[in-house]
Amino acid sequence: MTENVEPDIEVRDLVAHYGPREILHGISMEVRKNEIMVIMGGSGSGKSTLLRHLMALEHKTSGSMNILGRDIDSLSMIEMFNLRKKIGVAFQSGALFSSMTVAENIMLPLFEHTSLDRVTMDIMVRMKLEVVELGGFGDLMPSELSGGMIKRAAFARAVIMDPDILFCDEPSAGLDPAISSALDDLILRLRAALNMTIVVVTHELESAFKIADRITVLDRGNILFIGTPDEIRASSNERIQKLLNREPDTEDIDPDVYLGRLTGKEEYGGVEL
Repeated sequence: MTENVEPDIEVRDLVAHYGPREILHGISMEVRKNEIMVIMGGSGSGKSTLLRHLMALEHKTSGSMNILGRDIDSLSMIEMFNLRKKIGVAFQSGALFSSMTVAENIMLPLFEHTSLDRVTMDIMVRMKLEVVELGGFGDLMPSELSGGMIKRAAFARAVIMDPDILFCDEPSAGLDPAISSALDDLILRLRAALNMTIVVVTHELESAFKIADRITVLDRGNILFIGTPDEIRASSNERIQKLLNREPDTEDIDPDVYLGRLTGKEEYGGVEL
């Protein structure tokens, strides 16, 4: 990974709303080529919203975003469709189709987006199953897999088309520490083997510090800090230290604001609900 090459993802002054409520307040960040960027933050910090915008699944209010050198605002529907072929997503739940075998699930993007023959697709699926250490499990149904195996199968499907960027949403959620550590190792191997840029949203501190080249810390829709794991650990920022030490984030509430919440007249982003 080098710092002087064009980033794979570049975000400038990103503002996002849900209805009248502003969720992201002018986010600016970039993800470098072949980097593993981890996005962290407490509940309600905006990390899932940011992830959906990075995947170009949500319409922003304002700001700009380039993905793989393309300004997404300038792309036609066909150009956006082709851009998304270069992006893989490993969903938090795995999101495997229960009526299809593991191999059929992994093969689905090839059916949808390529004209490859079945023999070639079978070979590609077996190769990706080996990469995620599920060789020989392709004929099983998702219901026959453990939680960790479902996550691995989801990774295999996400990378079946050798994407330039891989997005991972809470890959370790709901797994025991040993399996979570194995998935961390898998993410590192995928980056090394496939030369991908990877963006991971997680709340698991141990996982984040193990896999990240850099970490973006979000707080209430703002970027609190972007830096290496060592820089994050060394930060004197009180809110970062609370996050690292798993301390509850308490705040003094203005009595008028509290009354507004109770009466339903609280203002969000300057608009009274």
